[in-house]
Amino acid sequence: MNIHEYQGKELLRRYGVAVLDGHVAWTAEEAEAAARKLPGPIYVVKSQIHAGGRGAGRFTDDPNGKGGVRLAKSPEEARAAAEAMIGHTLVTKQTGPEGKLVSRVYVEAGCDIARELYLSLLLDRETSRIVIMASTEGGMEIEEVAEHQPEKILKVHVDPATGFSGWHGRKLAFALGLEGKQVNSFVKFVEAMYRAYVELDCAIVEVNPLVVTKAGEVVALDAKVSFDDNALFRHKDLEALRDDSEMDPKELDAVTHELNYVALDGEIGCMVNGAGLAMATMDIIKLYGSSPANFLDVGGTADAARVTEAFRIITSDANVKGILVNIFGGIAKCDMIAEGIVAASKNLDLKVPLVVRLEGTNVELGKKILAESGLKIIPADNLADAAQKAVAAVKGA
Repeated sequence: MNIHEYQGKELLRRYGVAVLDGHVAWTAEEAEAAARKLPGPIYVVKSQIHAGGRGAGRFTDDPNGKGGVRLAKSPEEARAAAEAMIGHTLVTKQTGPEGKLVSRVYVEAGCDIARELYLSLLLDRETSRIVIMASTEGGMEIEEVAEHQPEKILKVHVDPATGFSGWHGRKLAFALGLEGKQVNSFVKFVEAMYRAYVELDCAIVEVNPLVVTKAGEVVALDAKVSFDDNALFRHKDLEALRDDSEMDPKELDAVTHELNYVALDGEIGCMVNGAGLAMATMDIIKLYGSSPANFLDVGGTADAARVTEAFRIITSDANVKGILVNIFGGIAKCDMIAEGIVAASKNLDLKVPLVVRLEGTNVELGKKILAESGLKIIPADNLADAAQKAVAAVKGA
């Protein structure tokens, strides 16, 4: 789950992470009032959307104008900047051409910037440890740095048994060229950020840029905070920070029905149980010449009701020209899944080709239910067979 910059900064502030003062504003009038609460004389007005590259982005009704992050030299200028953003659609490299509607802005105090750095914490799945990543190339997308200047990405892994220690921070600080009071400020900053990452069950905490002020302090100029969805049951207060307007309606619907769904831009809808099997299904669809329209994991305890909801979400995508169901029956037995497929197909009056591959517990009974349903269901014997038949169906073969 992603949250907005201002929400992330407020959470990080509670853990002692140094952030600048700022206030969220939903209207231009509120933006002006927010600026008057700050010392000035420089204010920064930032569009709040779940996408990076806001400063370099452009609004659809003003493609040649300023981006989604603007400097203001007075409260009146802050108001004008907010008026140009709120209610307008911002397009960045991460939003796609359709952009995202800006509903609020964050008005933040300016600061004297001496250097811009990059800092993030995330889980390194190869080592099963939290990795602290830093770079001197602050303000740039880390993917670009990794591609063109990989030597400038610094990494320190933290053993979960011992946790963060001062030497982790000092090692990075010296590698970044920090000196004097900057080192102590950086170590304190990273320690607070690590504690927030662990206690809030984050998936990633990224500060880009992390700035060193002319006074030698280290401060988060931006903040991207994302949480592990599987741990949200421990953080009901964090779940309340979810901005439904930032989510694809189909993905929001899936969350409501406890389905793991991600919309893609292909033509074959996928319904699978298990994330690994879902990834393999998407890969083999690509192998045989088409592309998946979604990632959808119904989970290991899927029943007829959940299968019906999964079909409804898949078919709500106008790009879907066919559906591939790939189920390995375990806790969710094949006959139960088959009954759900039949019920969903009838209730939703399915119009697109449907290919079904079942394997596992009660597979023969499941296949019998599908065969006797009277529906035009295309059976498949294995994953390769299923993918080939699904691709052929959507291509009109």
